[in-house]
Amino acid sequence: MNNEYRLYIYAFLSRVMSDIPDRRFIHDLKNNDALLEIIGEETQCWANDNDVEVLYDALNIDYSSMFILNTQPVESFVLDAKNETLVGLQNPVMAFYFTHGFEVNMDQTQIMAPDHLSIEFAFMQTLIYRNEIKPQSEFLEQHLIPWVIPYMMGMKSMADTPFYRDICDFIVEFLSADYEYLSQGGING
Repeated sequence: MNNEYRLYIYAFLSRVMSDIPDRRFIHDLKNNDALLEIIGEETQCWANDNDVEVLYDALNIDYSSMFILNTQPVESFVLDAKNETLVGLQNPVMAFYFTHGFEVNMDQTQIMAPDHLSIEFAFMQTLIYRNEIKPQSEFLEQHLIPWVIPYMMGMKSMADTPFYRDICDFIVEFLSADYEYLSQGGING
């Protein structure tokens, strides 16, 4: 694993978790065999066997069901179960962002929680870009690993499409591998 790969994957995962996939995203995904292969064989076959409109409809229904209607991928919701978003520096994730010079402009996104998984993945992307190794390890250990892995393991059973089933597995495997990579001092870029 190298930093270029890690940057690409965190950016991709941030987009995947940010919103319902649009047609351009689906078209780009459908035409990227290398990425489809990484995500999973079932997804690759499914994407190759269906046109963009079929994929668009199925992915939009699945995303809405999994990540909007049933539960949102927000750290404080998952860990606290109060469905409250702590604001400002009361939110441990915001405090971590602030400490590491990451500004979240909530006016520039439809996402209403600073500890939404999409933003947390974007933060990791920023830390990798800045080559800030220690904060990457700390953020994985303190924030991503404790909630995302069990969350994705549970969400997989709700997925109706091969894409979201494979994405749940992929996120678990990627975060585990990234944490191990950082724990072993991996910093080749």
